[in-house]
Amino acid sequence: MNELVIISGKGGTGKTSMTAAFAALAKNHMLCDTDVDAADLHLLLKPEIAQRTDFIGGSKAVIRTDDCSKCGICEDMCTFSAISSDFVVDPLACEGCGVCHVFCPEDAIDFNPRTCGTWFISETRFGPMVHARLGIAEENSGKLVSLIRNQAKELAESQGYDLIITDGPPGIGCPVIASISGATAVLIVVEPTVSGLHDMQRVADLAAHFKRPSLVCINKYDLNGDMTLTIEEEAEKRKLQVVGRVPFDPTFTKAMVKAQTIVEYAPRSELTKSVACLWQNICQSKALNHEKADTLLPVFK
Repeated sequence: MNELVIISGKGGTGKTSMTAAFAALAKNHMLCDTDVDAADLHLLLKPEIAQRTDFIGGSKAVIRTDDCSKCGICEDMCTFSAISSDFVVDPLACEGCGVCHVFCPEDAIDFNPRTCGTWFISETRFGPMVHARLGIAEENSGKLVSLIRNQAKELAESQGYDLIITDGPPGIGCPVIASISGATAVLIVVEPTVSGLHDMQRVADLAAHFKRPSLVCINKYDLNGDMTLTIEEEAEKRKLQVVGRVPFDPTFTKAMVKAQTIVEYAPRSELTKSVACLWQNICQSKALNHEKADTLLPVFK
């Protein structure tokens, strides 16, 4: 079983739109959305939730005022200034480190696990999807990402799916690390701008650090031909395969407004053909090494 994780150095590069399009093109696959801080794949796929489970992701300190002697030790030791002078914990400022709980001489501070979000197993028109929603201002998104990836792998193995297509989070932080660790390959979606090149370099360095094979897709490549060539040269230096160029086209936005993938909204358009070609190149790449590379719908053959 293979897992392809679609990532980008920043948000808004078209990562989720590409993931949804791949879902419409692929066969014998399932989906996973690990962008738990700002999940949006469900907006296009309209999943029907089959299983809902609370995510217990951490703890927050709560001072029992009746038992508190107001000695001030907790206030002095709190690095995050989360405890006020009247010994009340600010839940937004508390990082859940537990120092106050450990050193309180009166044992007056509770440190109970908290529900930080919810994760789901759902059905979509393109197969099962495992996804999640982290609560507002909650922490431990990397832990939640690891949890739903493990759930997706268990489901894929039990139901005989060959491929997991994962919509990863943007950037290079903990959620991205949790998304790509152990993945078969990653697809880096990049735009042809100076900042896009820099973002690609950062996320490519991250993938290389974890020894994950990487592919590159240049979205909206025709907006800046010179920068597209620069990105391709940088990819060649890093021995990264550029598996496709996708042109700028407002049809992508029109499809999103209709809550459809580009494959559904404009199946015979040149834009869809370019995305289908991109998907074929991914399936046939050495990085993914998919056993069933012929995964395109008959209309694109």
